[in-house]
Amino acid sequence: MDLSNIRLIVSDMDGTLLNSNHEVSPRFFSLFPKLRERNIYFAVASGRQYYSLRERMDGIKDELIYIAENGAIVMYKGEEKHIQPMGKEKVREIIAEVRELGNKYLILCGRKQAYIESTDPEFMVPFLNHYEKYKVVEDLATIEDDVFLKVTICDLSGAEENSLPYVSHFKKDLQVKLSGKIWIDFNHPEAHKGNALKALQDQLGIGKDQTMAFGDFLNDIELFEHAAIGYAMDNAHPEVKEVAEFTTRSHNEHGVEVILEELLNSTP
Repeated sequence: MDLSNIRLIVSDMDGTLLNSNHEVSPRFFSLFPKLRERNIYFAVASGRQYYSLRERMDGIKDELIYIAENGAIVMYKGEEKHIQPMGKEKVREIIAEVRELGNKYLILCGRKQAYIESTDPEFMVPFLNHYEKYKVVEDLATIEDDVFLKVTICDLSGAEENSLPYVSHFKKDLQVKLSGKIWIDFNHPEAHKGNALKALQDQLGIGKDQTMAFGDFLNDIELFEHAAIGYAMDNAHPEVKEVAEFTTRSHNEHGVEVILEELLNSTP
């Protein structure tokens, strides 16, 4: 495996670059300048909000590329490089149907900020781990003054078992992805991490053969389609391990950093 040709690395955040405490390791921060010295770009790709991603990257936040909201938006050096918003009618349809299910929390993710209706403590703990800018509103369906990038269900009882079967019919019109054990994300049908990565590659003039990707959950699978070298984390969902060509250590064992060190050692 030739790592010396790599010019772009893209990594998921939760369960991949972030450990179980939602932290980026000092080991990564020490490796990042060495990647940039070799003119290697690094992008983080996540279902998270752009503003939340930046907060996790203090010190290098202006040097990273951000593929946020499952690929609905790409930001680099404070500039919007790609955006794929949702239609407002479809957003309201999702909100109405999920409300009928009961016992679910909804997040409407806009370009400006996220919007929520509930501040229940059990919901706010995971919510605040993923969102930095937000506003509490009385009714999500009445929000007008924003561009909508994503709708998210937070199901604390388990999203795959207890919510996904009831919303899978939206897949005919939208991207509907499990992005974690308690999260289901709805995006525009063309908004996913793979399409965002391809748009970024085109802008940078970097090909699939020069790209490496890391991921752990189902919303990461499209990344591997545009990367010559793809790594699933040891803690990854079984379907992700089936798709990725390689496996690395878990997110709590510096799985990304181990491969970055191998890459740097292989690059003159």
